[in-house]
Amino acid sequence: MKIAVVSSKNRGETDRLISDTAAFLQLKGVRLTGIVKVLEQEQDASCACDMAVQVLPDGPVIPITQDLGEGSDACRLDPGAIARAVGEVEKRPLEGTQIFILNKFGPEEAEGRGFRNAIGAALTAGVPVLIGVGASSRPAFDAFADGLAEILPPEAGAIRDWCERVIS
Repeated sequence: MKIAVVSSKNRGETDRLISDTAAFLQLKGVRLTGIVKVLEQEQDASCACDMAVQVLPDGPVIPITQDLGEGSDACRLDPGAIARAVGEVEKRPLEGTQIFILNKFGPEEAEGRGFRNAIGAALTAGVPVLIGVGASSRPAFDAFADGLAEILPPEAGAIRDWCERVIS
């Protein structure tokens, strides 16, 4: 089983590293599946409130946040949109996939939902998995991975090296 995790303490850096890695791999002709955050969706770098993900390799862009109205401080993630993204990823065949990429093991995955089954299916099929994870979801990810994940430094070169090593 090949699974690696990337975490950065700098806001937005994990998303950037995962998205840039996916773009790099696609340019090299690597067959990917999973999702990445669409970085240009952020209107204000200080508030990553409006988010969208792109289904890999060339699937739809799906907005995953919802407008809860002015003054709301509740979580803006749209569970229905996340379920749609999960469905889009799960309906793509894993056959021929060289790497599965997930921009974030987040609150949905921490609660046992979201992309957990897709991650498991990829690993069961022998497809290497690259996952971003933030500090708040790290304990849940660590429990999920059960010590089997390789921890990569938040550096583009190290992430690319790992990907190239596991797909060769």
